[in-house]
Amino acid sequence: MLKKIVFMGTPMFAVPILKSLYQNGYPISAVYTQVPQKSNRGMKLTKSPIQLISETLSLEVRTPKSFKDNDEEYKYLKELNPDLVLVVAYGQIIPENFLRLAKKGFINIHASLLPNYRGAAPIQRAIMNLDNESGISIMKINSKLDHGPICNSYRITIDKKDNAESLSEKLSILAAEKILDVIDNILEDKANFQSQDHSKATYAKKIDKKEASIDWNIPAKNIIANINGLNGSYFFFNGARYKILKAELTNSSGKAGEIISDNLEIACKELSIKVLMIQREGKRPQKTSEFLLGSQMKKGSLLNNA
Repeated sequence: MLKKIVFMGTPMFAVPILKSLYQNGYPISAVYTQVPQKSNRGMKLTKSPIQLISETLSLEVRTPKSFKDNDEEYKYLKELNPDLVLVVAYGQIIPENFLRLAKKGFINIHASLLPNYRGAAPIQRAIMNLDNESGISIMKINSKLDHGPICNSYRITIDKKDNAESLSEKLSILAAEKILDVIDNILEDKANFQSQDHSKATYAKKIDKKEASIDWNIPAKNIIANINGLNGSYFFFNGARYKILKAELTNSSGKAGEIISDNLEIACKELSIKVLMIQREGKRPQKTSEFLLGSQMKKGSLLNNA
């Protein structure tokens, strides 16, 4: 008898995992994802990456705004009687009464080595904190945030050039490969779930937009870590906002926030950064050599966030 699997996910991170299950013959009875969101201009609704791939694969898609007091979805899942619900960056709280509706439970793939970085932004925080490694943890969901027992963890080295996008892609590919073995063990009651050491738990709080503002009075390595972790950080110059998309560490020194060379090298509290890719607000991203052709930023200019 075929097992019934329900998949819950939303962003691009979850797409390779859903595709891996589908392509390897696992029966996906339904897919849950966040409701379509308004685009930046508010003109039309944009479907999540998981909804788009699910429709391409002709999978049933459900997009409830919330599970809280949602009798319709509770009845649907209860009647479906799934063997397993796999949750990957879904973005919604699942009430405790729903967690009892799957025979083998609700299983979450979390993008950190739990109990480190429970919460919303584990990939970004690992890069911003200059960690040397990250990974994925496969755990059973309970009523507390990223608190449930773990059956498997897999490690990966963080390259110094990784940003949140590239590390997310690596972790997603790793999860898409490893989940095939793990899901069989869970369905066959061979998985060994062990409690986390809650005394060692750390939390990866949601990213605040203000964190992308560059403070030149911190070491250059930390500024680069923030640029990579946030997929770009910004500063102001002559009233306009500029976003640094890519930079590298250099060994020069000077007054914090001062441009100290003709190739957009900027002094920090310790050492300096060389900007490789930059974007003025409302404009397209540019390589530094192209950007400087028409820019007023020159050696000796002071950058600030005023």
